[in-house]
Amino acid sequence: MKLYRVAAFLFTSIATGLAAALIVLLLRPELLSVDETPVPPAGTTAPASYADAVAYAAPAVVNVFATKITRNRPNPLLHDPLFRRFFDERATRPTYRRENSLGSGVIINENGYLLTNNHVIEGASEIQVVLRDGRQFPARVVGTDPETDLAVLQAAGGDLPVATLGDSDRLRVGDVVMAIGNPFGVGQTVTMGIVSATGRDQLGLAPIENFIQTDAAINPGNSGGALI
Repeated sequence: MKLYRVAAFLFTSIATGLAAALIVLLLRPELLSVDETPVPPAGTTAPASYADAVAYAAPAVVNVFATKITRNRPNPLLHDPLFRRFFDERATRPTYRRENSLGSGVIINENGYLLTNNHVIEGASEIQVVLRDGRQFPARVVGTDPETDLAVLQAAGGDLPVATLGDSDRLRVGDVVMAIGNPFGVGQTVTMGIVSATGRDQLGLAPIENFIQTDAAINPGNSGGALI
């Protein structure tokens, strides 16, 4: 089938297998089909490759690396005079350690604004984003919404690829989708599935829920990535 060159995208929180959270990019159905009738004509086959669709969206999907400094409180027993005499004074002082988290994000503005999940960058003291072409930029938090698990960052870089916003109401159960993200920190990866359900709620995952369910393989590090 003929692949159109123009795609539109939408972003929202998503639950995969009713568990994982993502930012969603929806590829318009026209990219995959020129016929909008419910039953395709005889002889119609699926595209032999989705590489053009991935090539359109993937440059705007980034890897997000966040660093958080956490304070380790000493054991309260060390403040008890009975135990304190056996330990150096340093044992009662708090210690600090660096925690690293990883996820993904999608650039939505030529000025470097990008969407990701709030839990990816929550409490981070340092954030770095890495583009598909290998460029790396520091990023700052512009705003967060913990209730929808969304965050807006701004990457300090120029000449950035951008994804275009679309309309989530066009999603249909059964649509073919591909997830793009950074699972396990191995680098940008694409997996494929379908839209299994829309409008999932009352799952206890977030205060505000309107999830898209998909069977595309999702792993730690995909959070904040794209579904096209």
